[in-house]
Amino acid sequence: MKVKFPALLSIATLALAAFAYSQVATDVDKAAKDTGHATKHAAKDTAKGTEKAADKTADATKDASKKTGHGIKKVGKDIGHGVKKGSEKTADAVK
Repeated sequence: MKVKFPALLSIATLALAAFAYSQVATDVDKAAKDTGHATKHAAKDTAKGTEKAADKTADATKDASKKTGHGIKKVGKDIGHGVKKGSEKTADAVK
């Protein structure tokens, strides 16, 4: 019986080591899958945020260009009116 007990103890130790190794491999695989899922989710959220920001930027640019165009049109009219008044005064002075 003395020979059998150390042999059984060795076999039990090896079996336990193999089980522990397989459990670690399973845990690592699950952690990798969880990390991949979280990364995919974060990428989708980032893409949505970027798209919303781009839309807001486009809207703001469009509004700003409209306001700039309106301002330029108004200034152009004012300049035209000023030139007309100036030319009238010049014409009066020449007479």
